[in-house]
Amino acid sequence: MTERTRVAVLGATGSIGTQTLDVLDRFPDRFTVEALVSGRRAPERPAPVVMRSTASDFEPRLRELVVSPRVDLVVMAIPGAAALQPTLDALRAGKRVALASKEVLVMAGDLVMAAAGPLGDRLRPVDSEHSAIWQCLWGEAQDAVTRITVTASGGPLWAHPDWDPESLTVEQALSHPRWSMGPKITIDSATLMNKALEVLEAHHLFQMPMGRIQVLINPQSVVHSIVEFRDGTAKAQIGRPDMRTPIALALSYPERLPGVIAPTDFGATGPLELYPLDDRRFPAVGLVREAARHGTPWPAVLNAANEEAVAAFLDGKLAFREIVPLAREALETYPGGATTSLEEILSADAWARDYARARIVRTSVG
Repeated sequence: MTERTRVAVLGATGSIGTQTLDVLDRFPDRFTVEALVSGRRAPERPAPVVMRSTASDFEPRLRELVVSPRVDLVVMAIPGAAALQPTLDALRAGKRVALASKEVLVMAGDLVMAAAGPLGDRLRPVDSEHSAIWQCLWGEAQDAVTRITVTASGGPLWAHPDWDPESLTVEQALSHPRWSMGPKITIDSATLMNKALEVLEAHHLFQMPMGRIQVLINPQSVVHSIVEFRDGTAKAQIGRPDMRTPIALALSYPERLPGVIAPTDFGATGPLELYPLDDRRFPAVGLVREAARHGTPWPAVLNAANEEAVAAFLDGKLAFREIVPLAREALETYPGGATTSLEEILSADAWARDYARARIVRTSVG
């Protein structure tokens, strides 16, 4: 009998965490849940180790957990900059990491990839788009790849072209037409900031120049990404829009678990549409490309300012139309210089949050 993989789920009560537990619980002969880490809400199931981010000693205990010999694989689904340090700790300790937290690669992609080794060895992408690219690249030579296409549903604004971004409500912005996700990433889907950050993630994960990564809209969310090759052919990974698919693959690689989701009825999907990105309506992708041209830590600045802007929108303190402009303002105002130091990356993140919060207060007062 194969020894069971001992898993720690960080972000256990969020969308990714709960779907991860669904997969783990269906394969008790393959996995055991060793630890659950959550925020304000307590997990609804027991585990040998249960941690809450509200505890006073949370950070040192978390760092101990991710390097513990009792853990083989860490599912990293903690949102925000808090995911960066434990991801680096886990990778440097030789743990396998199923990565769902975008901020980790956006903030410090070079540091993370240096700690990870070959993709699939210890680092496994959980995002549906990056999992799709990863699968399309299995068995292919790096120099045979000419372009990567990251697909997007287009979010609620694409699904409802009559909606005006100037007056978009929180309820409208949270009404994603295809995916069930947490509020922050759902708002990022409405601005397409999530897709912008995924381009930067793909750049780091697959060592692909930013100029050779494009975004196309696939409203059906069936084409999860496309990889093109020098002989003129392409591979696409397609299937139901269900996050349990990339989660399961990240848990079990290089194997595929049976029956994770129902087979796709391709005869019922209708036409598979692909549309170019409207850069004027969705400027976030261009903004991330600009941050990448500046280099580290500018993507961390952009990401932090966007997080604060999204939180303010959800709290009713900022209009939807102001989210991306505020992130741009922080990017253009950041006074620091280039760095590869983790300490300075975190300092840039803190600067951007302070800047965005002050700007939000002024906007609210105004």
